[in-house]
Amino acid sequence: MAAPTPAPPSPRRTFLGRQSLPERNYLTDALRTETVGGVILLVAAVAALIWANTYGSSYTSVSHLHFGPEALGLHLSVAHWAADGLLAIFFFVAGVELKRELVAGELRDPKAAALPVVAALCGMAVPAVVYTLVTVLGNGSTSGWAVPTATDIAFALAVLAVIGTSLPSALRAFLLTLAVVDDLFAILIIAVFFTDTIDFVALIGAFVGLAVFYLLLRLNVRGWYVYVPLALVIWGLMYNSGVHATIAGVAMGLMLRCTRREGEERSPGERIEHLVRPLSAGFAVPLFALFSAGVSLSGGALAGVFTRPETLGVVLGLVLGKTIGIFGGTWLATRFTKAELNKELAWADVFAVASLAGIGFTVSLLIGELAFTGDDDMINEVKASVLLGSLIAAVLSGVLLKFRVRRYRALSDAEELDEDESGIPDVYEQDDPEYHLRMAAIHERKAAEHRRLAQLAGAASNKPDSPA
Repeated sequence: MAAPTPAPPSPRRTFLGRQSLPERNYLTDALRTETVGGVILLVAAVAALIWANTYGSSYTSVSHLHFGPEALGLHLSVAHWAADGLLAIFFFVAGVELKRELVAGELRDPKAAALPVVAALCGMAVPAVVYTLVTVLGNGSTSGWAVPTATDIAFALAVLAVIGTSLPSALRAFLLTLAVVDDLFAILIIAVFFTDTIDFVALIGAFVGLAVFYLLLRLNVRGWYVYVPLALVIWGLMYNSGVHATIAGVAMGLMLRCTRREGEERSPGERIEHLVRPLSAGFAVPLFALFSAGVSLSGGALAGVFTRPETLGVVLGLVLGKTIGIFGGTWLATRFTKAELNKELAWADVFAVASLAGIGFTVSLLIGELAFTGDDDMINEVKASVLLGSLIAAVLSGVLLKFRVRRYRALSDAEELDEDESGIPDVYEQDDPEYHLRMAAIHERKAAEHRRLAQLAGAASNKPDSPA
């Protein structure tokens, strides 16, 4: 009796492979906004540093200026409004991004999601371990362990815009997915570890508001004049409950429908995200940076970053921890999931993106404020270490990416090429028989044009000279 034929081995998954066309178009649109917002964020951070180090008294007085209804527990400083109010918009967009990734993006398929999730988790765990080791060995405070765990996608994209590196869409998608998972766990860290006391009446009120918000969405009720006032009430109740108010933004973002129904070009979540993302990237986050990044950068303060265990732990966590965690987690995940790297890319590209993820600006500043509440001097020094660590990560990743800039531009040009002018890049049409017919016709027209020009040139050269 013949032995049974063994089943053919399952094909290996391609890591950082080409995305579907709709996913690529969505990613391009989202990253374009984030890149512009990142440049504004960069300008805001520089403005904050200049303001704080030239007219420090006015910076402090404006940051501590209080306004808002005291009867509702919302008589807050300008800096407080920026951190708890405006960042709720940022986390709302993060919630929509996460929901979309879970139902229509990279995280939809558990097998495909394993790689970026493992990479992001390792990229948060290793910096926390690095910080803890440095502070334990240096007899410092371990309460800031979460500061170097965050990645700032907008700042990272601003760095790419400044150095002029055209990353292939697969690497940009990987960076965005890392940031989305990173934001999710940053939200959980804030909710679990930085909530001291809870007002259960206000918290129950916030949950009731969220239930009403969800019910209105399910009933297809439309109108910003319904949702914006309700969102403000939910935010106010969440703030007064003791849970960080940005959690309200995430919760509402996760409730939006991000799957497309028949006849829809965009889902409601994608449509609202498209409207709110510019507000988040171009206004909310830069204004938060303006009132959070203004730290004193005197020579003594910068030198102290490398002598205090807390600040040194933040710098090493961002620069070394993020790079080692993301790169190591990605490499291990590919080994255990039997995935193979896209043949057009190299592991050096993954290492460069991992180092780019060490830019932990926005959420790291927020967590630094929460971790050392009440200790203004430590908050100032930790902020300085976040800025310095992010700067080192930006320079390091910029150098690494520049080594491969020609390769990236070639890949990007190939992704954008639309020789048949159909409105769809050629790489997405190569399996379509009609595409090959169109290309053959185009090549024939070009050949005929070349022949006609050659004949005209030959006729001109054979024409006798006219008499003087």
